[in-house]
Amino acid sequence: MFQPSIRRLSSAVPKLTIHNNPYKAQKQWPPDFTKLHAKHQFRFERKYRRRAKLKYARPRWVKAVKLTAWGSSLFILVYGVLFMDWRSMAGEATPPFVDVREWFWKQIDSIWTTAAPSTVAVDSKEGEPGQKSTSAA
Repeated sequence: MFQPSIRRLSSAVPKLTIHNNPYKAQKQWPPDFTKLHAKHQFRFERKYRRRAKLKYARPRWVKAVKLTAWGSSLFILVYGVLFMDWRSMAGEATPPFVDVREWFWKQIDSIWTTAAPSTVAVDSKEGEPGQKSTSAA
């Protein structure tokens, strides 16, 4: 019962090398570029560039670097506009981005406070808002 599987394990398949490979290469690689026409050299160079680009592509690394670059740029921009003390650097009476800072902090403060209810102007001829007009036109 176990005889065939043991026999198969004992007869190890020889590892293929360049000398005992039954699938011989049809062309010599790398080709001798001194004997090739310029057009064929260019084709090989394009093929090599494409294969090298595919082999050394690192999509996760590229994505991480892009996200880090965008994040650090955004952080520096927000810090410079909202928090940095420009008065000591610029020497001006009013530092830049004052209007932007005031608007931003008003928006942030309005998140945690309730706004006053908006008043709707009531026209005396029409009656209360939401009611149908009784005047015939």
